[in-house]
Amino acid sequence: MQITWNPHRGFETVTYIIDGTFVHRDSHGGGGQITNGDTQWMTAGSGLLHIETPPESLVLSGGLFHGLQLWVNLPSSLKMSPPRYQDIRGGDVALLSSPDGGALLRLIAGDLDGHGGPGVTHTPICIVHATLAPGAQVRLPWNPGYNALVYALAGRGTVGSERRPIHMGQLAVLGAGAVLEVAADDTQESRSPSLDLYIMGGQPIREPVAAYGPFVMNTRAELMQAFEDFQAGRLGTIPTEPHPGHDVL
Repeated sequence: MQITWNPHRGFETVTYIIDGTFVHRDSHGGGGQITNGDTQWMTAGSGLLHIETPPESLVLSGGLFHGLQLWVNLPSSLKMSPPRYQDIRGGDVALLSSPDGGALLRLIAGDLDGHGGPGVTHTPICIVHATLAPGAQVRLPWNPGYNALVYALAGRGTVGSERRPIHMGQLAVLGAGAVLEVAADDTQESRSPSLDLYIMGGQPIREPVAAYGPFVMNTRAELMQAFEDFQAGRLGTIPTEPHPGHDVL
């Protein structure tokens, strides 16, 4: 299996694995393996090289792999921050439930109704994985200064006070408000017995964005500089690996 190292600068990658296994390494020393419910939060910042892939054994066996990755922008004042890597285990997230027990909430990062998630963020962000049983409803207190997005990982339901329909693979963009409402349909598909939602939002940065390929900056000149730095080898060096069966001197 061919592995490709990719350069990044100016933003963060947040990788969440629902089923399967994912392996990450980067030129700044970060890395690890994540599986069900784990998150890898990599701050590219000033720049690095990294790889991320399911393990070869999983690919060869045709095993299940289900996850998602967010690209989280950084404000101009933090785009050249030192790279950082966080390994957030599923067992470390804050587990919350709705009053009737019909919804399980996994708080990965940020604050929600007085509870805090383990993820450390550069800007105020909230990320929640919510699982709703058929017919369950939940009203989440939400910071009115945040934007809000709801992505349906599986199942069917509604979102917002107007109860707009949402199903697997759809993204809902919500307007301003202090409460986020979601509900699961009474009947779900056999392949998705519950409504699974990835809920995210944060304080808007409100700055120009210049993005191309693996770089997210504020201006075209900064993008050109990022490409020049990558080509000159200033974003890091691919670490060497011991060859199996040989000693390392």
